[in-house]
Amino acid sequence: MAYSFTAPVWIWDARKSDSWTFATVPPEHSDDLRVRAEPKGGFGSIPVEVTIGGSTWQTSVFPDKATGCFVLPIKAAVRQAEAIDAGDEADITLKPI
Repeated sequence: MAYSFTAPVWIWDARKSDSWTFATVPPEHSDDLRVRAEPKGGFGSIPVEVTIGGSTWQTSVFPDKATGCFVLPIKAAVRQAEAIDAGDEADITLKPI
């Protein structure tokens, strides 16, 4: 199962540095992930493989209490390789591992 979506990239408010940049997984995909994929990591995280443009890597999505959705961290190396800044929209494909 893979999920494809477009989402804005945003900076986590608690850190004013762009080192913690995320995209929110849409509600319908978050709900489906909650049902189909069992959390395997800390904080209720689910390991995923992510593709944005030509970059593919493994990370985890984390539940966000404020939105009820999962959030996807997007590391600086990927943002640089794909020329993505906070406020841009990213085309994302993720698959639970």
